[in-house]
Amino acid sequence: MGSGASKAEDASSKPAVAPPKTQSAFVFTKPHANTPGVREQVEKKFGECGISIIKSGEMSGPAIDEKKHIDQHYYAIASKATLLTPDQLPVPSDKFRDKFGEEWQTVLDEHRAYNAIDACETLGIDAAKLNEAWVAAKDKLVKLGGGFYCALVEVDGKPPIYTFNAFFMSMRSKFTAPDATINYYVVEWDPAKLSWAQFRGEVLGPTDPAKAPPTSLRGTLHSDWEALGLAAAPNTTDNGVHASASPFEGLAERMNWLQLAPRDDGFGMALLGAGVPEGTIKAWAVDPQVAMPDGSKGSLFDALEDMDAADCLAKAVAISKVASSSSA
Repeated sequence: MGSGASKAEDASSKPAVAPPKTQSAFVFTKPHANTPGVREQVEKKFGECGISIIKSGEMSGPAIDEKKHIDQHYYAIASKATLLTPDQLPVPSDKFRDKFGEEWQTVLDEHRAYNAIDACETLGIDAAKLNEAWVAAKDKLVKLGGGFYCALVEVDGKPPIYTFNAFFMSMRSKFTAPDATINYYVVEWDPAKLSWAQFRGEVLGPTDPAKAPPTSLRGTLHSDWEALGLAAAPNTTDNGVHASASPFEGLAERMNWLQLAPRDDGFGMALLGAGVPEGTIKAWAVDPQVAMPDGSKGSLFDALEDMDAADCLAKAVAISKVASSSSA
């Protein structure tokens, strides 16, 4: 497999510090697909493609729950559902008023809003029942921003309450159930032999397994799901295997799931050596909206997606310089 085309059009020059000679991703088998057959298939595919497994292990649902690994993984959605309390959320008061006919500050003062975790406790229900209440509240729901929703939910025998992104709780419970497990892999390969775009498109396969190349991991799981021990065919949500979308996202995921500091990671060291501050790297790990070298603003993860390590490093440095110049 050959390397992909460069995507560093807006990075005027490569950073002085060279990127790691290999590029590294974080991969895990999702709970619904963490079977011996799937793990064997994943490891076989890596071997065929020249991808080395540097570290692997299993993580239980209770551990994922305690450390909030899955909440951090899906931070943009989860922050509104589980990590932040309503008073910490950037609720646009005008949108809230227009939809619900009352002031957001009044709701806060009267303690009638809860994040999704606290909503379950307050209403005395589990994630599945909260999801049912959320779906039933479709006419009392408003989009407040990207990946940011609020609904007025009602459960028999309880006063109605406002809650945020409650749909995430159902997704979260798949990872945090007492009997849930994932198997993770830290993998490395030579970018001269396999581009990051090929790693995702040909080795992993696209989000929808039904549209994945037959020889990709997701394509194989979709066609052979019964033989591999799955309870049902994979779909766009339960698609079997996750893998990092870029070298930076790989770093962010290792920082989250393995609790690594940037200085303990090859790509993290490259960023630090190229002048990107550790505080910036940590802030970027939750995919913020950032100013770009071309003057636009957008998702940090999207800006670096599918880039090989050298181009990803160069663009990350360029974005960091924009932030530095604007704060000077």
